Amino acid sequence: MTAEITVARWRDQALAPLLLAYHLRTEAEKGVAVTAVEDLPPRYRAEVLDPRTAFAADAVWVAETGGNPVGCVAASASADASLEVKRLWVDPACRGRGAAKALVGAVLEHAADTGAVAVRLSVWHWRRDAIGLYERLGFTVVDSWDDRPGLVCMRREIVDAD
Repeated sequence: MTAEITVARWRDQALAPLLLAYHLRTEAEKGVAVTAVEDLPPRYRAEVLDPRTAFAADAVWVAETGGNPVGCVAASASADASLEVKRLWVDPACRGRGAAKALVGAVLEHAADTGAVAVRLSVWHWRRDAIGLYERLGFTVVDSWDDRPGLVCMRREIVDAD
């Protein structure tokens, strides 16, 4: 039997190892040989070394299964009254079990609770599985707000239930 995925607001030290795995994998996918936190670009290194400071203004969740952290996501307020998904990551060994869906669900619920008009994100074009997940969750591709080549920008409107 597979342990249930739970998602909770981040309150412990589980985030740093998840962020390190995310950044190492992303840099490798970009073709950059990075094997340690010291080799990361300064902005990403700062996130791993001091996540509390790096994400102080953000809402952050960690997914767990069997008491072990397996994924994370952060949501940052954007100037256009939306929330932006950042650093969505699920350990590859735990993918396909609903952790990413649960993490995005936490962001969507938070967006509705805080009055955000939409949730937006950017994802590298080679992350086809992630793009498929976002599409299944109601996100659509929109014009890019980021000038980095290879990023797909997506958005989902938050519908007021009233």
